[in-house]
Amino acid sequence: MLHNTPPNLSDLPVYQKALEIFALSQNISTYLNHDLSNLKPDGSEDSNIYFSGDIVQQSVSLVPEIMNAELERYSDRKHKHLDSLRRLTNKLYKNSYRLERSNSNGKDFLPILRSELKKFKKLQSSWMLTL
Repeated sequence: MLHNTPPNLSDLPVYQKALEIFALSQNISTYLNHDLSNLKPDGSEDSNIYFSGDIVQQSVSLVPEIMNAELERYSDRKHKHLDSLRRLTNKLYKNSYRLERSNSNGKDFLPILRSELKKFKKLQSSWMLTL
């Protein structure tokens, strides 16, 4: 992911925070998966396990959207990437609440993720004004 990143982009605080959110999401998902992967007594799986994968998938998409918005020349395309970034952030937030209702000790880490997402949203707002 970092191989073809323009040098000035990796200095952006919003970019750095997106990387932190990705790493945090991965760690939380790994922790939750350990607890949620066990089958229930009736043989069914815990439906919350899918939300743990969703937070990783959504957080991995943050950096490419930032890169695309930053590198895009045309304003209408730039706004599409910004809208996508906003939607991803909101989905991450919602899925963290869904996971908090799961039966796992890892749910204690989800408020940390939401706190980082709040910081990301602030950085995102100020960064979007510069585009």
